[in-house]
Amino acid sequence: MSHTSSTQAPRLTSLAHGGGCGCKIAPGVLSELLASMPAMSAYPNLLVGTDTADDAAVYLLNEQQALIATTDFFMPIVDDPYQFGRIAATNALSDVYAMGGTPIMALAIVGMPINTMSKEDIAQILKGGADVCQEAGIPVAGGHTIDSVEPIYGLAAMGLVHPQAVRKNAEAKEGDVLILSKGLGVGIMSAAFKKNALSPADYQMMIQSTTQLNTPGSELGSWEAVHAMTDVTGFGLLGHAWEIARGSQLRIELDFAQLPWLPNVQQLAQEGYITGASGRNWQAYGEHIELPEHISEVERALLTDPQTSGGLLISCAADQAEAVVALLHQRGFQYATPVGKIKAGTPGVTVR
Repeated sequence: MSHTSSTQAPRLTSLAHGGGCGCKIAPGVLSELLASMPAMSAYPNLLVGTDTADDAAVYLLNEQQALIATTDFFMPIVDDPYQFGRIAATNALSDVYAMGGTPIMALAIVGMPINTMSKEDIAQILKGGADVCQEAGIPVAGGHTIDSVEPIYGLAAMGLVHPQAVRKNAEAKEGDVLILSKGLGVGIMSAAFKKNALSPADYQMMIQSTTQLNTPGSELGSWEAVHAMTDVTGFGLLGHAWEIARGSQLRIELDFAQLPWLPNVQQLAQEGYITGASGRNWQAYGEHIELPEHISEVERALLTDPQTSGGLLISCAADQAEAVVALLHQRGFQYATPVGKIKAGTPGVTVR
């Protein structure tokens, strides 16, 4: 099933060796690459840097404002150029929302094989990204383009947040409830899509999920009961839960039975539609994860499945968990549900 704008053009996904957040460098390799980075302590106004693998950098401007800066780009996860642009832009802006902020503008990051792709298709990618930014109330105020071997698109996004409303991934508290705002399984669905095994209905659900802006993050940043936030992307649910546990020096307990899956994802995984990134993710952080003895390799792959433009993972006080879920439901996040708890113990993740 193809969703390209031209029957003559090659499938967008055929032009790239990976797609979406599955393109991410494995977390273990990334840690090695960043090991020689200078210490952030020399910059006192830098509220969030690389220390805790958070979603964005945050720089204190004054007593009332801090600047959020982030960048995110990847190769196509779908063949429709317009939808690729929408997904990539939604994914990039998510990092601003995950910090508790509100986007103010974006710059486009564009690398395209100009001798392989039509100008019309490239323009549709840019339009998709610009339309999402318009939905978020911000301009695409500039950018940079290069002629590249594979199609690459994304944004450098900037936002503002009150310094006291910054929500890091490293400030979960013992006793918190962990809430996930979107369904899981985008990596599985994208693997099936590449093999022409994803139904039209499931494709539409994947588009709907990956183009839903994580705007509630801006509201939740001002809630005192919300202690930590991140978004679930290329490292999978386990990887981003591990980042919260490591940064907060606490133990996360996830309830497998409570995890929300997008339609037919578990069946597709059973049929073998699993990304290579899932295995690389497990190799990178598996030593910090405790799984039940009965869990299958397929179920493990579901837990490490790379999400593109995934949901917010929110750590909040237990007595406000119901209110957080209610807000998410009101904002159209139908899959939002509690998925775990924050406990004392050796930093890591236990799956029950």
